[in-house]
Amino acid sequence: MIKSTGKKAPRTAQSTDVFQTLRDRIASQELAPGSKLRENDLAAEFKVSRARVREIFSTLEQRGLIERIPNRGAVVMRLEPKQVFEIYDVREVLEGLAVRRATENSPVGSWQAMLDQFGEQAETMIGAGDLETYAALINTFRREIIIRCDSPILSSMLDTLFERTGFLVRRLILVPGRALEGLQEHRAVLTAMNEGRAEDAERLKRSNIRAARECFRRYQKLVL
Repeated sequence: MIKSTGKKAPRTAQSTDVFQTLRDRIASQELAPGSKLRENDLAAEFKVSRARVREIFSTLEQRGLIERIPNRGAVVMRLEPKQVFEIYDVREVLEGLAVRRATENSPVGSWQAMLDQFGEQAETMIGAGDLETYAALINTFRREIIIRCDSPILSSMLDTLFERTGFLVRRLILVPGRALEGLQEHRAVLTAMNEGRAEDAERLKRSNIRAARECFRRYQKLVL
């Protein structure tokens, strides 16, 4: 009979855990565009097999986050300006729709707490240069929209777009004046949502995306 040593085996990460971690690293540009992903290193870090890592690479590739190049292996996808403009065009339509649905699905006044966060609290973040926290607040707003729009198909499509362009939010709010402009735009969207004006909220959200797109057009060499 084999006796137990009393030691627990090291926890092996689940595929979803590894995927989520790599996705977050790519979105935040901890793994910058062009970075190489090494199977051996990741297998050792997460205590999974190389076959499992390759499966995760396949999922990341399907989502447009990495590409596998012959003789080079897996590298983080580098977006070209044309791709970014196309993503913004799609985001304008889909995010506008999501905002309208989320407004229609929510009682009047139910967005007040979120609207309050985009008040003095957000102004203080921007004034103090705490743009990471402000970017996180924007992301929280987006996640709440996705939850309340109650559309698995729309949510999946938006998640894929956010994964590919999450780093742009952080880059664009560094452009002089953009953070405060964006704050005013988000307040307008939230005010319409809180008052139950679904069509106005959709129009304002689409305007917000167009403004971000224009900012990218002007500063694309700095952002990418």
